[in-house]
Amino acid sequence: MPVIEYKCPNCGSSMVFDSRTGTLTCPSCGRQDNIEQLQDPLTKSMFTEEDHAQEYRCTSCGAVIMTDADTSATTCSFCGSAVVLGDRLAGELAPAMVIPFSISKEEAKQAFKKWCRNGLLTPSGFMTADRIKEITGIYVPFWLYELHNNVEVQGHATRVRTYTRGDYLYTETQHFEIYRQLRLNYKRVPVDASTKMNDELMDKLEPFPYAELKDFKTPYLAGYIAEKYSRDDNELLPRAKEKIRGYIESAISSSVAGYTTVNYTNKQIDTTRRQSDYVLLPVWMVYYDYDKQEHTFAMNGQTGKVVGKPPISKAKVAAWFGGITCASLLVLKLVSLAMGGGFL
Repeated sequence: MPVIEYKCPNCGSSMVFDSRTGTLTCPSCGRQDNIEQLQDPLTKSMFTEEDHAQEYRCTSCGAVIMTDADTSATTCSFCGSAVVLGDRLAGELAPAMVIPFSISKEEAKQAFKKWCRNGLLTPSGFMTADRIKEITGIYVPFWLYELHNNVEVQGHATRVRTYTRGDYLYTETQHFEIYRQLRLNYKRVPVDASTKMNDELMDKLEPFPYAELKDFKTPYLAGYIAEKYSRDDNELLPRAKEKIRGYIESAISSSVAGYTTVNYTNKQIDTTRRQSDYVLLPVWMVYYDYDKQEHTFAMNGQTGKVVGKPPISKAKVAAWFGGITCASLLVLKLVSLAMGGGFL
C-alpha cells in the first residue's frame, strides 16, 4: 500500500516526528520510538513513479487524500493523521539523506515574532507579529553537488611603486606575465529542486548544518509536508555551477594578490560534477497577513534563520533619513566653527 501511517502500538493514535526529542512520538500517550531502530517500510516495497495527481485513502478514516504529483508527505484533511506517500519516495525518487527539523512549530512562531520586532524600518503593526495566517513545516527537496574545478588563467600584471629621491618624485612600474593553475573542489553545493519554492528565499536560508544529515527514513516526515523533486540534477547543474562562480573568482583574485593591476588574457574554468545527492531539508514557511496583503517568509528549520521581504514604513524611513540629515548638518556646523576658531 503506498500510504504509510505510523500508528502508536500503545493507543492506536497517529505518531509524528518530534523535533525536540528527534523521535517518532505519540501526542496522545507520549510513547517515543527511536527512528534509527525502526524498520522503514520503503525497504520492503517498490513503487512506480507517478507524474500526475493520484487518489490516496487515509488508513485511519478511509477519507480520500488528493495530492498533486510533487507531494510526498501530508496530513489527512478529515482526521488530521500524518501520512507519507511511499510511491513518491521510492526508486529514483528516494532521497539519500534528510536533515530533520530541530525547531518545533511553536518555537518557529516565537522566533518569527522576535524577528519581526527587530525590523527598524517596518511598520509598528507588522512588528507585533499577531497576523500569522499560517505556518507550515515543509521538507524541501535539494540536490547537493560535489563539483571539482580545474582553473587556468593567464594575464598581464603590473606593480607600481612611487618614491622620492632628492627633489624628484619617481614612479616605477614593473610588468609581469602571470599564469595560475588552481584545483578547486566544492562539496555539498545546495540547489533547491522544487518549482513551488522561491529560489531566492531558499538560497538565503543557507547554510544548513550538513553535519546533521541522516540517512533517509520515512518516520522523519511524519507530521510534516514533504515535496519530491520536480527538477533533476542534470537540469539544475548550470545553477550549481553559477552558485560557485563567485568563490572561484575570489580564489583567482587571491592567487594574484600583491599586484597593482591585473588584466586577464585567458581564463578557463573546467567544472566536473563528481556527485549529486538528493536530500530533504527542513523549512518553515510563514504566511503573514498585513495591510490586506499576504507576505511570505521562510525559516531554516535547523538554525532558525528567517528570510523574506517585510513591508517598509514610509514614515520611519523619512524619520531615519531626517535624522541622518540633521546629524550631517550638525557635523558640518562643528567643522565650520572649528575652522573659524569658534567654540560651542
